[in-house]
Amino acid sequence: MEKQLITGSEALIRSLIHEGVKTVFGYPGGAIMPVYDCLYDYKEKLNHVLVRHEQGATHAAQGYARVSGEVGVCLVTSGPGATNAVTGIGDAILDSTPMVVIAGQVVASLLGSDAFQEIDLVSITQPITKWSYQIRRAEDIPWAVARAFYIARSGRPGPVVLDFAKNAQFEKVEYAPCKLDYIRSYVPAPEVNMDAIAQAAELINSAKRPLALVGQGVELGGAQEELLDFLEKADIPAGCTLLGLSALASGHPLNKGMLGMHGNLAPNIKTNECDVLIGIGMRFDDRVTGNLKTYAKQAKIIHFDIDPVEVDKNVKSDVAVLGDCKETLTAITKLLKKNTHREWRDSFKEHEEKEYNQVIEKELNPIEGPITMGEVVNAVTEATNNEAVLVTDVGQNQMVAARYFRFTKKRSMVTSGGLGTMGFGLPAAIGAAFGAPGRTVCLFCGDGGLQMTIQEFGTIMETGINVKIILLNNDFLGMVRQWQELFFQERYSNTPMINPDFIMIAAAYGIKGHKVVQRADLSGAIEEMLTTPGSFLLEVAVRKDGMVYPMIPAGETVTNMLLG
Repeated sequence: MEKQLITGSEALIRSLIHEGVKTVFGYPGGAIMPVYDCLYDYKEKLNHVLVRHEQGATHAAQGYARVSGEVGVCLVTSGPGATNAVTGIGDAILDSTPMVVIAGQVVASLLGSDAFQEIDLVSITQPITKWSYQIRRAEDIPWAVARAFYIARSGRPGPVVLDFAKNAQFEKVEYAPCKLDYIRSYVPAPEVNMDAIAQAAELINSAKRPLALVGQGVELGGAQEELLDFLEKADIPAGCTLLGLSALASGHPLNKGMLGMHGNLAPNIKTNECDVLIGIGMRFDDRVTGNLKTYAKQAKIIHFDIDPVEVDKNVKSDVAVLGDCKETLTAITKLLKKNTHREWRDSFKEHEEKEYNQVIEKELNPIEGPITMGEVVNAVTEATNNEAVLVTDVGQNQMVAARYFRFTKKRSMVTSGGLGTMGFGLPAAIGAAFGAPGRTVCLFCGDGGLQMTIQEFGTIMETGINVKIILLNNDFLGMVRQWQELFFQERYSNTPMINPDFIMIAAAYGIKGHKVVQRADLSGAIEEMLTTPGSFLLEVAVRKDGMVYPMIPAGETVTNMLLG
C-alpha cells in the first residue's frame, strides 16, 4: 500500500477510523488543539461529542462501551484536562471497561520542565490502566493506536492511556494503517485447560446443591447463550452480581436474584448452604462475599475467569477454570449430565417469600405515606416492558434500581461498581444513548450524584440525545444517611441537602421535566416522560428516611441480612 505524508494529528484520526471508531467524547484545549483542528475535516466520518467536563467524557465513553461492546474513546487536553479524566480511568479499570483515553501533552523538548499544563500523566495512570504510553514521535502513532485498542478490548478489557506530545501532532509522517493482534508476553486469554474443565464437570455432576454466581465477565465475553445452556443442562440456580444483572434474564426460573450487600435474601443465604459454588466471570468482591472467614466454607469452589490474577485472590478455589468464558462454558457444558435439582431449587422459595413479605411488598406497594424509591423503579421498568437500558448513579438510587429493575436484554446494566463514583450516572447515560441509539435509556440518580456532573445537561442540549432521567429526590445523601442511622446513632452529619429547583435547571438546558409529589400522579408522569421526544427529567419526591433492605452490615457474614 502506498504511504501518504500527513500530520501526526491526521494520522491519529485515520488510525481511530481504521479501528472502527465512530464516536469520540472529548473537550478541546491547547495541547490537543492540532488534533481538534484535524477533526474539523473528518466530521462526516468521526462524531465528536462535546462534553462539559473531562470526567464526563470518560463516563460517557464507559456507558458507550458497556452497551455497545465496543471501545469507548475520549479526547482531552493536558494538565487539568488529563487529571480530570483520572476518576473515569480508575472507574474503568475496576469495572473492566474497554476505553482509550487520548490526552494532549506539551512538546517533547519541554517534558520535565514544569511547562504550562504539563503533568506526568503516564506515571499517574500506570497503576490504573492496562497500558499507559507517551507518543513523542509522529511515526509511532499508527502502532501506538493499534496497540492501545488491542490491549483495551482483548482479554479482560480495561482502559488505556495515550499521552500525545504536541510536537508529534504537528510532525509529518508517512502514514500506513496498522493492525495488531499479538504482543509478545501479553496473553489476553489463557489457553483452556481441559483437565480443569473435566474436574469442574465432575464436581458439578456429583453436586446435590450447586449454585452459580454470574458476573459481568459473561457480558464482556458475549457468553449469555453459553451461560443459559450451562445452567439449564445441569439445572443450576444462579445469583448475579451488580454488574452481571443483565447477563441472565430477570424472569428466568433459574435466576434467583442479586448477590451481595443489598442483594436478595435467597442467593445470599444459599451461598452458605450449597455444596458446589461456581463463580463465572466475577471476582468475589467484598460487597458480594461479606466476611471471608465465614463465606461458603462448606462448598467446593469452581472459579471461571479470564484473568489469572483474580483466581484465589479473595476466595480459594478447588478448581480454577481459566480462559474466555464463551469457550470454557461451551467446553464444560458438553461434559455435564442432564440433571434436575428440584428440591434444592424449591428450598429458595422460603427465603424469597420471607423477603417479599418483609421488604419487597412494603417497598413496591406502600399503603400510605411518601412515594418509595422502589415503587418508582418498578413503575418505570413495567412501563418500558423490561426492555430498557438501566443506568444508575451511586447510592440508594443505585441499589434500589438494581433490585427492582428487570432485564430481558443483554448489555442493559450500566453502573459504577468497583469505584462507586457519584456523578457517574448522567454522562454514562449520555454515552449509553449514543452506544444503543435504538433503545430506551433510563437513568436513576439521586439529588447528590446528579449535582456532581449536572453540567452534562449541556451535552444533552447540544446533541439532542434521548435520555430519560429519573431523579429520586429525598433531599439527603441517602446511603450515607442510612449508615448514619444504623451505625452512627442517627447523627446526620452533613447529609441533609438543600437543593435547587431541578426542573427549572433542566428547562434552562431545553430539557422538559415534571416533578411528582403525589403517588396518584406518578403513572401519568412516567407516560409523559416516555412519550415526550428527546430527553426528559422526571423528579420524584421520595421518602426522606427510606432505607434499602435487605442489608449485610459491613464485615458480616452473607447470611446475616437485616430486613428492616
